[in-house]
Amino acid sequence: MEQSISGFWGRFDRGRWSPHLTKLTTKLSNADGRIYQILFLSIFLGLGVIERDWSLSWSRVGITLSACGFTQVFFALLYQRFNSQDSAQRFPFSGLLSALVTGLSLCLLLRANSDLTMIFAAFTAIASKFIFRIRQKHWFNPANFGIAIALLFGSAWISPGQWGHDLWLMVVFASLGFAVLGKVGRWDTSLAFFASYAALEGIRNFYLGWETDVLLHRLSSGSLLLFALFMITDPRSTPNARLGRIFWAILVGIISFIFQNYLFISAAPFWALFVCAPLSVVFDRLFVGSRFGWLSKRPFAQFSLT
Repeated sequence: MEQSISGFWGRFDRGRWSPHLTKLTTKLSNADGRIYQILFLSIFLGLGVIERDWSLSWSRVGITLSACGFTQVFFALLYQRFNSQDSAQRFPFSGLLSALVTGLSLCLLLRANSDLTMIFAAFTAIASKFIFRIRQKHWFNPANFGIAIALLFGSAWISPGQWGHDLWLMVVFASLGFAVLGKVGRWDTSLAFFASYAALEGIRNFYLGWETDVLLHRLSSGSLLLFALFMITDPRSTPNARLGRIFWAILVGIISFIFQNYLFISAAPFWALFVCAPLSVVFDRLFVGSRFGWLSKRPFAQFSLT
């Protein structure tokens, strides 16, 4: 037994598996960042249904994801049909990955009384990418736009407390969120938002003479962490330049604080992002930076309907 084990490790040490491990590591490092998002958002959805006992049917999840996918295909084909300069490009199936990310985000955050409301949210979310765009870049986060429109015109709501404040959940969110941020390069956006929002909450907490536990409780919301790690950091709708992203994220943090504590708006960060989203175009004018592309290493990267 010992000889067989030593023989295995001897072969391993001689580098028999090294090329395979190197190849696997290279593939993972070059993988589309949306794959990581889909995997982690799926884990969060499973945790919500199993651990937090959400009243969310899997049929509604399937309907929402399907609505996002069909809407993506419809608008992608329509967009190419009326843009002759891009007609030579093959259909960007990669856009379906973005649609899946949007659909999972809607399932995680939005609650509704009917399937039609979720379909409406999915349709408006994906449609916003093709309607509100300039120089092949959309400025609304699709999931955020769909949620806002559903809240305004449909029987829908957000439950900021649905994740609770369990420490182990916060650790899971942070660990997986940091992995995605490292892949898409949006650490600056998340940190700028959270630092500005937490600083204002800390000042208010100190001014009111509250205990530190109150501040920690307000900042340890699962919905807030999901927003800071996965929604405001969307690389396709944030400003291109790092400095622009930092100033823009700080502005979102300030408005979130005002909405939350002085206007008493539920789910304040989501509404703050909705209000500030068009300003990303202004920050792109003020601060010059290269535009993010999910498929930047592929030949048709210049035309990505994601």
